[in-house]
Amino acid sequence: MRSTTLTMFFAAIPALFGIVGCAPFQQYRTVQNDDCVCNVKDADTKCGTNMVQHINTEGGNAFQLGFIEFDDQGQLWDRDRQKTHVIGTIARIGETQDLLMVVFVHGWKHSAAPDDGNINTFRDVLSDLTDAEVAMSKLKGVQARAVFGVYLGWRGESIAIPVVDNITFWDRKNTAHKVGNGGVTEVLSELERIRDKQPDRGRDGNRTKLAVIGHSFGGAVVFSALSQIMENRLVASKHGLQENRIKGFGDIVVLINPAFEATRYTPLADMSTEVKTYDGQQLPILAILTSEADWATKYAFKIGRYLSTGFEANRVMTRYNPTTGLSEQLNQKQASVTAVGHFSNYQTHTLKPISGQEIRVLDAPKIDVGKRVQYLLDASDSWQNDQPGGDIQFGQVLLHRNKTSAAHDPYLVAYVDKHLITDHNDIDDPRVVEFIKQLILLSSHTKEEVDQARLMLKHQPHPDK
Repeated sequence: MRSTTLTMFFAAIPALFGIVGCAPFQQYRTVQNDDCVCNVKDADTKCGTNMVQHINTEGGNAFQLGFIEFDDQGQLWDRDRQKTHVIGTIARIGETQDLLMVVFVHGWKHSAAPDDGNINTFRDVLSDLTDAEVAMSKLKGVQARAVFGVYLGWRGESIAIPVVDNITFWDRKNTAHKVGNGGVTEVLSELERIRDKQPDRGRDGNRTKLAVIGHSFGGAVVFSALSQIMENRLVASKHGLQENRIKGFGDIVVLINPAFEATRYTPLADMSTEVKTYDGQQLPILAILTSEADWATKYAFKIGRYLSTGFEANRVMTRYNPTTGLSEQLNQKQASVTAVGHFSNYQTHTLKPISGQEIRVLDAPKIDVGKRVQYLLDASDSWQNDQPGGDIQFGQVLLHRNKTSAAHDPYLVAYVDKHLITDHNDIDDPRVVEFIKQLILLSSHTKEEVDQARLMLKHQPHPDK
């Protein structure tokens, strides 16, 4: 009874403060006009209420960014205009050109409001991906894919009072799962349908790709929307495809400091652990990145889960790990109160800076496109040789696979060094952002495409020039 009372108390606090400090409950992107063209740095100054922004990169290329928003019940704010317009725009582009679609779902304390920090970071990522895509396409002698970003917005903050807004952590967790169980699955499924129905336009087959990124409670949104789809496809892949090559959702899903309990991940963790040998061409399909310094998911999350799960029955489970040849014990209680990335039994990797690069360099020089392409080629080679206990360098970070995880296991749960992600909301370190870009590029290019680009790079060492 005490546990239930405390849970109700914490849940009621946001409502009490909301009387005087309620965060806006509104749709931000309401203009359907497609004529607004801007640059990365002035996008929300010139096109702040547009559903679709046409953005020029510093490299002289262009991409588009669309916004789709959801209310606190997980329903689309504007199904007929906003969702239909954004999805329709992407579909029309796909009729004549291959696409690289990248979706971002923000987390706690963020929204689709103009100049939100997450939107600005996402635009920077899309800009760099666009320039890298153009460079890779020149090397391969094919038309560049059209890069289209989709920002899924919801009310990640219910109280707009600094410091006090920290108590909304549990309130926004409940809302995140509502949003994930609402219209997000529909939107993501429509984007995947666009990807899957693209025609074969040449020797490379269907080159249209889809990546989905979620941060914090945005990770909870994404996982709530996709977990059962991914579980279904893992079962189907294990029993239906040759050489244990696993199909996920889209091409890759990346969750950064996701705020959901490890028990929600248990089915995927157990099923993927059962596979002893993965196909050597298997690419990553899910990457969960959690900082060891994320206090919100490491401590606050655990407190809230202890209060809300006090009367649940739990047991200690046993599973066999064919990689180690040993049985492992899993404590259900600990899994139910621990955020997925902090649950050591499910961790497959660590992510840390390369030696000598532990301290973040403020205003670090921008990575040129040629170097980004070379990073991709190097990472692709290392991934092909992936083994338990092995390392893969992605730019200035090192991804180390634990000895308990099978080679080429496409489900990555990486514990991230505190120098790379210093707290729950710190996702802007250039080294981490570059790592995510490299994962997207790795998952969106076949081995044949990478080999072709490597061959051409010998004769054209600076593809951005």
